[in-house]
Amino acid sequence: MTASSTRRTTAARSRFAAVGSIAVAGVLILTGCGDQTDDSGNEGAKETGKSSTAPLFDKLPKKIQDAGVIKAGTNAEYAPMEFQEGGKIVGVDPDIAAALGEKLGVEFQFTSGSFDGLITALNSGRYDLAMSSITDNKQRQEGLDDKGKKLGPGVDFVDYFVAGTAVYVQKGNPKKINSIEDLCGQTAAVQRGTTYEKALQDQSKACTDDGKKKIEIEPFENDTEAQTRVKAGGAVAGVNDYPVAVDLSRKADGGNAFEVVGEQVDAGPFGIAVNKDNKELTAALEAAVNAIIEDGTYKKILEKWGAESGAIDKAAINGGK
Repeated sequence: MTASSTRRTTAARSRFAAVGSIAVAGVLILTGCGDQTDDSGNEGAKETGKSSTAPLFDKLPKKIQDAGVIKAGTNAEYAPMEFQEGGKIVGVDPDIAAALGEKLGVEFQFTSGSFDGLITALNSGRYDLAMSSITDNKQRQEGLDDKGKKLGPGVDFVDYFVAGTAVYVQKGNPKKINSIEDLCGQTAAVQRGTTYEKALQDQSKACTDDGKKKIEIEPFENDTEAQTRVKAGGAVAGVNDYPVAVDLSRKADGGNAFEVVGEQVDAGPFGIAVNKDNKELTAALEAAVNAIIEDGTYKKILEKWGAESGAIDKAAINGGK
């Protein structure tokens, strides 16, 4: 997502850029999604294994039916979508996953690691799926890098949310930034390996093509570091998903640290990534997303986290462009 269509490519549309080959790093945090959603209305033990009477259990691959769990990779540093609180992974995505688990009759177990290794780890068999505010686009579907070079087999996506890009600045907007186009000659912070980094690179080129100074882009390993840089004044702005930027502006320092400037732009879908060989799981997830939309659970989850702007009416497979 992000900035104007006059200087953006479709590949630069939302949280994360082309998948790198970096393996999941750091200490991994494993937690059952059922324990993360006490306030979402999705509590309660599920029947798992072959005896489950959940409505969509029979759609799952036998391996997952027998295991009773779905292993999900995420990068839990992205409130309100997924983040850590009290030793648990919480947020929009974990709550949606818990609701999906109710329909499927299995538990989702989330493991948090670095974002840019999630799809590589998924395709290596570490996870059954990756759910981490991942933008569904053709680049990822086909396993390509920014230059069109084949990196891997790609993944299929089950789209469940939509978000646009936003620019956030220090409270009071001391540099009078009103859009990403205003960042020419300025310093901007961003999480490394995201579509926002690519968005800033594209905008920087547009700046120089227009005879203006380039953007000094400062990429960080995680979004928290980028936020800290903006807060300290080392960067005049950060670029992020709209719901994340809005949550940040509302909550950081009691709402006194940041503000969002301009409107969200270049909205695109977030998808649950699944190995291309696992069509059965993809179809089961699509049915489960539609089921929680239809029964109203999906809407309640988004309202809980203030993420109603990302609601969709129906799941899609590989709906990103």
